[in-house]
Parts: sequence; C-alpha cells; structure tokens
Amino acid sequence: MLNSLLSRLGPQRRRRTFSRTNRRSLGPQDTSARFIREFEEEYGATTIPFLETGYARAFDMAKRDFKFLLIVPLAMEHDSTQTYVRNTLLAEQTTTFLNNPSNNILLWSGTIQDSETYQVASELRISTFPSAILIAPTSATAMSVIARITGMTTPEEFTARLQAAMSQHNTELSRLRSARSEQQAARNIREQQDSAYERSLAQDRERARQRREAEAAAARAEQEAREKRAREEKYAHDLEQWRRWRAAHVQAEPDKEDKSAVRIQLRLPDGERVIRRFDKDADLEELYAYVECHDLVLRHESGEDDAEKAPQQPPKDFAHSYTFQLVSPMPRQVYGLEKGGKIGETVGKSASLIVEKLDE
Repeated sequence: MLNSLLSRLGPQRRRRTFSRTNRRSLGPQDTSARFIREFEEEYGATTIPFLETGYARAFDMAKRDFKFLLIVPLAMEHDSTQTYVRNTLLAEQTTTFLNNPSNNILLWSGTIQDSETYQVASELRISTFPSAILIAPTSATAMSVIARITGMTTPEEFTARLQAAMSQHNTELSRLRSARSEQQAARNIREQQDSAYERSLAQDRERARQRREAEAAAARAEQEAREKRAREEKYAHDLEQWRRWRAAHVQAEPDKEDKSAVRIQLRLPDGERVIRRFDKDADLEELYAYVECHDLVLRHESGEDDAEKAPQQPPKDFAHSYTFQLVSPMPRQVYGLEKGGKIGETVGKSASLIVEKLDE
C-alpha cells in the first residue's frame, strides 16, 4: 500500500532533512518531536502550533475538549510540498488563524515517512498531496471529517474553507460544550452533596464515637467508684475488726502502787485529755495501740464489752498502719514507731504528749 500511495505523489526529489532512509521507529510523542525538529531545520523557527504528541492523543484531546482537529500529513519528497508549506501553512494569515484561541483548533502534522502518519493518511483516505483534513466532534462520543482541503491553495482560500466548515459546526460544538458544562455542574453538585453527606456521616460517626467513649469513661468511673467504696468499706470493716482485736490485747494499766509505771497525759485530736499509766518495759507500739483503740479499751475496762468476745486473730491480709504520731510539744519531739524502744526508755518517767494526725 505504501508503494502505491507514494507512486501517486508525483515526481520525487530529495530534501536535506526528510530524505533519510531507514528511519528509526520511535514512540508517538518522540516521533512528533522529531518531525517538528526536522521541520524547523528545513523551514526555520515558526509560530505554527504543531501538537507535540501522537495522533491518538491529539484525537482524544479534540474529542474531550470539543475542539477542531486539523490534520496535515506531509509528503516531504513531493515537488509541491515546499511551496505549500512556505506559501500556505507558514503564511501569516494561516498561522494567525491557527493560533487564534477563539477558533479552538488543534493542529497535528507529520511526515508519511513515519509509520504513524502514513497509517493516519491511509485511514483518512488521503491519496493526493498536499492535503488537510478537518475533523470535529459531532456528538458527545463521535468524531467526523467535516472538511477536506486538497491540492495547492492560497492562505486566503485555506483559512476561508476552514472557517466555513467550522461555522457550520460551531453551533453543535457550543451545544455539546454547554451540555458538558451542565453535566459537569450537575456532577459538581452531586459531588458537593456527596461530600456534605460524607462530612455529616463522619460527624455523626465522630459524635457516636465520642458518646461511646463518654459512656465507657462514665462506666469505668462508676466501676472505679464502686471498687473504691468497696475497698473503703472493706478497709473500715477490717480496721474495726483489727481495733477490736488489738483493744482486747492492750496491756492492762499497772496498779497504782507500781512506782515504776510511766504516767502519760494524752491530748487526743478531738481535744479530749486522757491520763493513763503504762508499764515502763512495754513497747512504744503499746502506747500507739492504746491511742488507736482508746474508746474500745475504755469499754473493756468498764465492763461494757466482753474482751473474750473480741476477734482472736487480726483480719487476714490486712496491713494496719497508724495515721497519727505522738509528739512532745515543748521542746517539740516526735516519738515515732520507726525508732521503736520501750516506753520508759523513750518518754521517761512521765510525759505530756499530743496526738497529731498524719496526712493519709
């Protein structure tokens, strides 16, 4: 087919740039870039707006944007090609027309020495050179040939024929663009609605998450409060049991005739003053235990409570600690349990002590 097509191009003569044989096959964009470079080497830098891309992409751009696509395949070995290029394509009237953005024209060209351009020329049934084919969208999905300009033409005739064909299709293209704009606007509205819905849904999910977290936190706080109350209740129960057990084991007050006994005056936290005598060899803890269990010891000693009914053992797994300390006010001296010792050795023959509550 290529030989048949070339045979109809008329006499051939070799050009400096485009007469190369055995041209290396390149990708569509590289082929287009090579054509533009060789075109400018042959004719100099121009303002003609060739698309530097493959034909398929140019076709898709025109279809997508509802623009006209002007296809100008060149047979660079043809006698009339140089005249056609210089006098028609590169004429100021033509380049001005093609560069006018209001005309919405995309220009794609190539040499039929490249396989892509040859295939395009074959598909468009171009058998005469020079030729120009104008195609345009005729529906939202279809493209059709709307003008064929064959043979040598002046710039005036070339642009006039393009303008005439374009004028007949501008109304349809305007309608297609308007429909596309309406579709895009409707799509934008849907996207905005979907986005608003997604934001609302996300806000609902976030509120639900926060509500679940708040409910879980409230449940945890309630559980912790119950556990704390249970611990406090158990501690109070165990403490009372310990006090009852310890009160029953507080050493009895020595007889009044016992001259070695230590006389202690205690001022309790509620202001009550208590005077009691203790065995001088009793541990200091005995004095602390008396203060802790003072009310129960008095009940035992007065006969109001039966000491034999007191618990025989302290509560299991209960570690008791005293929440006060005994202090001599003047000069101030703290008698802490950590030092230990006997009452007589620690406080002497007699003492006046204050019971100070410790921070829990």
